[in-house]
Amino acid sequence: MQNDLTCLPEDMGLLRKLECLYLQHNDILELPDFEGNETLSELHASNNFIKTIPKAMCSNLPHLKILDLRDNKITELPDELCLLRNLNRLDVSNNTISVLPVTLSSLAHLISLQVEGNPIKMIRRDILQCGTTRILKTLHERALAKSKEEGGGSDGAFSLGGISVTRLRGGQADDGDMPGNFPDSYHQPQNQYGFQYQCPHLCQQQMQQNFCVYEQLRNCPEYDRQTQGHVYEPESYEQQHQNGNLRSLFVQQQQQRMEYPYPNGFMYQQQQQQQFPYGQSIESSRLAVHPRWVYKLRHTRTLAVNLEELTEVPDQVFQIAKNEGVHVVDFARNQLSTLPNGLQHMRNLVTELVLSNNLIGYVPQFISQFTRITYLNLSNNLLSDLPKEFGVLNTLRELSIANNRFQFIPNCVYELQGLEILIASENHIKMLNVSGLQSMPRLSTLDLRNNDIDAVPPILGNLTNITHLELVGNPFRQPRHQILMKGTDAIMSYLRDRIPT
Repeated sequence: MQNDLTCLPEDMGLLRKLECLYLQHNDILELPDFEGNETLSELHASNNFIKTIPKAMCSNLPHLKILDLRDNKITELPDELCLLRNLNRLDVSNNTISVLPVTLSSLAHLISLQVEGNPIKMIRRDILQCGTTRILKTLHERALAKSKEEGGGSDGAFSLGGISVTRLRGGQADDGDMPGNFPDSYHQPQNQYGFQYQCPHLCQQQMQQNFCVYEQLRNCPEYDRQTQGHVYEPESYEQQHQNGNLRSLFVQQQQQRMEYPYPNGFMYQQQQQQQFPYGQSIESSRLAVHPRWVYKLRHTRTLAVNLEELTEVPDQVFQIAKNEGVHVVDFARNQLSTLPNGLQHMRNLVTELVLSNNLIGYVPQFISQFTRITYLNLSNNLLSDLPKEFGVLNTLRELSIANNRFQFIPNCVYELQGLEILIASENHIKMLNVSGLQSMPRLSTLDLRNNDIDAVPPILGNLTNITHLELVGNPFRQPRHQILMKGTDAIMSYLRDRIPT
């Protein structure tokens, strides 16, 4: 920050483990594609001379959560921003943007969209002033209207600018997202010999005629472990192996799966009481877990189920996720009224928990048992308070309680010694508790936009650890709107100048 950099090196991608990049207040003219920087989660590049956002950058940063490009020279936002499927904060304030791409409405986790100071003409000013939720709703309505005009459906899926977007699934359609050598990939093409795939383990030297010929399954323990034993029924295998007809069994089972396909979700309702060899029972015979879902858990360490209207989640789902070492849990955009009890199985594993856009009215006390959690998103719910035990979460780095019913920041939040980012916009908070904020030594980002704060104490300006402060949309008279638009440094300086001597 605050140097004279005009560009970044082309080989930025060699920094494979880079997570946060701060470039504010330089003379940078353009951003690289960041190919290879897949672990990057925060990119802060405000106060530069950037004119465009590279489209390739959007596809190269799947884990980016914060993109700060305020105070630049950007004239257009690309549709490809929807590919930043984990983005939760986008700040493009004070640029020269006139149009917002409707694809932004497909970002499942976007809780803060800041566009103040742009000559936006496509959305009325009063809608822009209503905040993120209202803006995204407007963009979504226009996306659906455009899709209808182009002959698309009305189910929330649309295609714009050559980009296929599935509404609220993080900009990523659930097409399986599995390598072709996964043994349970029922969606691969068939040929005249049956179901074609490549066995990934040592037994592959026995591949014959596009299907895998095994000796005893125990001779390939790695394969058996990875598929949870759901390849062949042992009795059927022995019988078919003795008859020398293993291939017919393999083809038969693949055909059976094609007749009873699994949906894209992680669970499905069985229409019959019959158990198929490719399912795991997690609730009598009514629910089953798709092996593809288990494969995803193991290789992404993420349990993500969005827009499924879930009101509860069976405990067994979390037990399976625990066994697979999952540490990211995402149930955004469902209808949960509280945290599922089964989450307790993962209290020593979860580092990120996303429960935004549900109907959560209270948070149970067991949240205090999450000893590794660093990110918690409870935005867009019905919360008005948090349990007092919440304050023991010393590993928590970022908390979002935006768009709830809080009239004050709960006292337990001020006990979070490791908290760096607090997003509490779109609530009914009436006052700033500066003494409480002073007890949070690492707090650097405080977002209190669109609340009911009627006064800003000047001593807030002494909190030099706060480097990003958002106060727009509150009814106080000082600082004036013009000061707020100049950014955090101007606000804090203004406040310090008014501290009584």
